[in-house]
Formats: sequence, structure tokens, C-alpha cells
Amino acid sequence: MITASGINLTRSGRRLLHEVSLKLEPGKFNVIIGPNGAGKSTLMKVLCGETKPDVGTVSYGGADISLFSPRQLARQRAVLPQNTTLAFPFTAFEIVRMGAVAYGGLDPDAQAQTALVNVGLRGFESRSYNYLSGGEQQRVQFARALAQVPHAVEDGEARALFLDEPTASLDIGHQISVLETARDFAEKGGLVLAILHDLNLAAEFADHLIVMHNGRITAQGASFDTISDETIARVYGIGGAVGRLPAAHIPYVLPQSRHR
Repeated sequence: MITASGINLTRSGRRLLHEVSLKLEPGKFNVIIGPNGAGKSTLMKVLCGETKPDVGTVSYGGADISLFSPRQLARQRAVLPQNTTLAFPFTAFEIVRMGAVAYGGLDPDAQAQTALVNVGLRGFESRSYNYLSGGEQQRVQFARALAQVPHAVEDGEARALFLDEPTASLDIGHQISVLETARDFAEKGGLVLAILHDLNLAAEFADHLIVMHNGRITAQGASFDTISDETIARVYGIGGAVGRLPAAHIPYVLPQSRHR
């Protein structure tokens, strides 16, 4: 379990997180939603140990993450950031292999190969990362994260995947594939926390939905209880129409998992 307690964070005179507390349980697909600037990515950076809060604590399995060495933390969780910029011409395989090396397994090459296959990029091993499309780069980075935590549970402890907008730049089919892979990780006992902007996808995949606004968690729970007209109006500032077609002449597409 990952626990955050009383998290406050201020940068450049602006309070980014206000008294944030939450518990993330193994075996659950947790999703954060909210408007731009709500604090979603900032909270994820705190939870994964990238950013230290001004006040409050984050613990993994009851142990404060400030006590973890970088190596130990790398074996506990993998992070897919919102944006990744590379200064060197690495191949897709080399990028993914970095995740396997961070894990420290006996055969990082095999781990990297398996991860590439899992995201549908078999045959991309020697392709230059910088010449891939945005969606292909996103999937390479997702494969890197998978290679870093190849087992959802290890030594009796759940591993975690932190995914910041994992469906960005992806077509609808690959959006579903990435989220299904993440859900499989959770169903095997791992812990997943993803930031999504597509409320339809959030509603389908989230076991636990976290709504953020102005640096605070304003609601959390099952999708059915948290995604409502009132929430959309309050958080996004627009009229909501949950469960209703906005207009008879406009088609409404809800992507569905292949397994449901």
C-alpha cells in the first residue's frame, strides 16, 4: 500500500498541493482526473519520490520513502512521465533496456524484449527513438516502465506503475491496449496510478477514482459515485451530461475494453 498523509507543497509562492491525504491499495487501478493545473502531475511526482513535499509523508508498505535509496526506489515503482526529451540517439531497445537495468535482473535484454512485445513493438528494437512517431515513443516509454517492474508482486510486496497521461498521442486502439496492460498488472496484485483526461476511459478502467481541483482532492471513490454532472460543473466549469447524449445528431463513442 502507498500512503500519503498531509501533503503540502508550495513553489514560487503558489500552493500546489493542499493537505492531500490518500491510500492506494495493491490490486487496484487508481485514476486521477481533474482540469489542467489541478495538481495531478505534482501529486504523482510526490508519490513516486521525485519531489519532496514541504509538509507530510509518503510511505510504501509502511516505510517512509525518504529512507529508500534511489536503487531501492527504482525496484519498488516505475514511472511513465508526461513528457520525455532525449539528447542522444538511443534506439527503442536501448530505452527499454534502461528500465530492465534499473530493475537489476539477470537478463535485461530478455526483459526489454518481452516489454516491447507486450506493447506491440516487436521489430522496433533497432529503430531510432527520435524518429518514431509520438505514439510510438509513448509506447516505448511504457515498455521501459514495464521492464522496470516486470513482476506485479515480488518478495510478497506489490510493485507500482505511475502513469502520467499514458494515452497521450495514442490512437483509440492503442489507448485501450495500454490501459488493458496496466489493468492486467493491477489484477496480478500490482498497484497502478494513472492520470487520465478522457473521462470515459477513466470511468471504464478505474477501480478507484480521485478527483483533484486547485491542489486538493475534492472527491474519491468508485466512478459511478464520483463522475456526475455536479462534479463536472464544479471541477471543469462546464455543464455536464453524464449518461446522456449531448445532442441527437452527434454520435457518442465510448471505447470498450476487448475483455468486457
